Amino acid sequence: MGHGRGDERAFRSLTEAKAPNAPGGLCDAPGMTDRPAVLIHRLSGRDLSPADGLPPLLTAYHLCTEAGKGRAVDRVEALPARYRAEILSPSSAFADDVVVIARSEGASVGCLVVTAPVGGRTEIKRLWVEPAVRGAGVASALVGCALDHAAQTGATPVALSVWNWRPEAIALYERLGFGVVGSWDARDGLVRMERA
Repeated sequence: MGHGRGDERAFRSLTEAKAPNAPGGLCDAPGMTDRPAVLIHRLSGRDLSPADGLPPLLTAYHLCTEAGKGRAVDRVEALPARYRAEILSPSSAFADDVVVIARSEGASVGCLVVTAPVGGRTEIKRLWVEPAVRGAGVASALVGCALDHAAQTGATPVALSVWNWRPEAIALYERLGFGVVGSWDARDGLVRMERA
């Protein structure tokens, strides 16, 4: 399965996402609920368009991250240049990567970036789920789609970094089979995790 615009998965029971190795297309998980359906789209970074709704998600992610680091940043213009570049032109910033976007009722509610493999290894970054849909399995579905992509392209292990003040994210990654390994980044408080 490629990573073009048509690759998507859907589920109604957000706590039971479609099996990670399911073929692309629109599908539902068993156990319907009254929750709105969430579609998981896997897109080539260079094919991103404003309609995909990625800039607001990246903005929320970066503002939250800067606040967590103790930096009171309340607008895009105050973010570091590399983060502004991602927000202002995601198709350029992630041109060689795959972007996974969760959409519900016409709005983008979550995202994740899977970097192009380097030396057989790929990295997951920029996982963000809007607060209104957290706890419903959206983050697990996004990571599951990223792991599918890595497996299909032969990119293992899959690495990520997460701030130690994000215990919920660390717990999610551990549930999904990631383990803590030595950090490649000297920034204090950054935890490196991998899954083979």
